[in-house]
Amino acid sequence: MSRLNLTARVFACKLKFMPLKTIESFDVKFLRIIAENGVADSALLPPLNDADYKKIYEAMILARAFNRTALALQREGRIGTYASILGQEASQIGSALAFDDADWLIPSFRESGVFIAKGYPLWMLYRYWMGDERGMKCPENLNIFPMCVPVGSQITQGAGVGMAMKYKGDKKAVGVYFGDGGSSRGDFHEGMNFAGVFNAPVVFLCQNNQWAISVPRSRQSAGKTIAQRAAAYGFEGIQVDGNDVIAVYKATLDAVTKAKNGNGATLIECFTYRLDDHTTSDDASRYRAKEEVEEWKKKEPLIRLKSFMEKKGILTKDYEDGVANRCEAAVHKAVGEAEAFPKPVPSDMVRHTSKDLSPRQVNELKEHGWESKQS
Repeated sequence: MSRLNLTARVFACKLKFMPLKTIESFDVKFLRIIAENGVADSALLPPLNDADYKKIYEAMILARAFNRTALALQREGRIGTYASILGQEASQIGSALAFDDADWLIPSFRESGVFIAKGYPLWMLYRYWMGDERGMKCPENLNIFPMCVPVGSQITQGAGVGMAMKYKGDKKAVGVYFGDGGSSRGDFHEGMNFAGVFNAPVVFLCQNNQWAISVPRSRQSAGKTIAQRAAAYGFEGIQVDGNDVIAVYKATLDAVTKAKNGNGATLIECFTYRLDDHTTSDDASRYRAKEEVEEWKKKEPLIRLKSFMEKKGILTKDYEDGVANRCEAAVHKAVGEAEAFPKPVPSDMVRHTSKDLSPRQVNELKEHGWESKQS
């Protein structure tokens, strides 16, 4: 036997009996800073001062007032189908405030709190929920995409925006929002894969509110967390207590900083709960136990933040009442502005699909007695 053949046989034997080895392993961290009783882990608190905590609190109160009024308006027939944010304010506001104004945010249809946290005009939000797409014409000083109604499609858009930022050399980050239901779509995997491969500065924010309409989280994935899926795409995933607004803020700020330093994407799973129906067209009592909802009501985010601020001595009765009154007044004013805004004319449905209306479109509008002036 030649030496070459002998060497080959020895090598083959070594391959045959080579033991299994671990190529890569991962763990998933869970972050909570403020316990349900309002006691905070001081070692984990981000560098926020009393004014910062008040800003967060005021945004949450305003978001809740907006939400409460929107639900009332829908029941009165003054707006269309609406997606409540009750119970998810911490996940939305804590994350949104961690982004700079130059960063980009891409929301789904349940992110009214994100818009409010960034200072989006309230009347425009109400106008949108009244069925007027002009309400999503974002002011020049804000970088927020229109609400995305198709479930999950905004995730690939977020990856694309992040890739574009990297190619341009912008020191910015993009935050893309979706729910646990959205994480079950193919768009989720495609967007995550592109962000991982191209090291894009994207923060994927999954609000795991436990229910994709009537489908529970347990029937969507056998994995223990949604956050762990990030490992398959080559970047970090973390699960955070989505009812702890300060933990959400810190996790998002860390992810934004990492993205801007060229260290790629992060998947943040905000573990929270949808206290209301999926939308005003849904009846969650048909598939959720009342006892489950009642247990989660005890954990809702505003209770925890108020307890924390009371312990710090920065939440007084006078301050609390003052904030509530200002927010109610702001919401009332916004509703009036939204309802007073000139209603769209039928030709608006086609006016911006091309540079000019076609002769056929003009004639059809005239036949129906609708305004056909081009602008």
